Amino acid sequence: MDDATAPNPVVGEPTQTPPLSQAELDAITDQLIEKLKTVFDPEIPVDIYELGLIYKVDVSDDKDVAIDMTLTAPGCPVAGEMPGWVEDAVREIEGVRNVTVDLVFDPPWDPSRMSDEAKLALNMF
Repeated sequence: MDDATAPNPVVGEPTQTPPLSQAELDAITDQLIEKLKTVFDPEIPVDIYELGLIYKVDVSDDKDVAIDMTLTAPGCPVAGEMPGWVEDAVREIEGVRNVTVDLVFDPPWDPSRMSDEAKLALNMF
């Protein structure tokens, strides 16, 4: 096929990003957990991942990350800052494009969401 007969791409048509392989998704998941464990509620000596404050993490094939998280209490003094801390931590992962962090309060957080590691650290056993 010469240049004159080659099909022309449609202008404005989005290009398809190949789906992430399971190995890529596993690697990003491990990195996400590692980065989420670097963010702490200043009033509690346990990271937000172990506290169960992360409700949902979605990673698109384009490596955009969307996170739904909550707080231990809606009136938490760092409510305005913590989503930014989470976003900054996740942005450190190589290859991640966009990061969106949304605060949600449904369902409300309760101590049953904490990992055993968090309960042990807080002497809740």
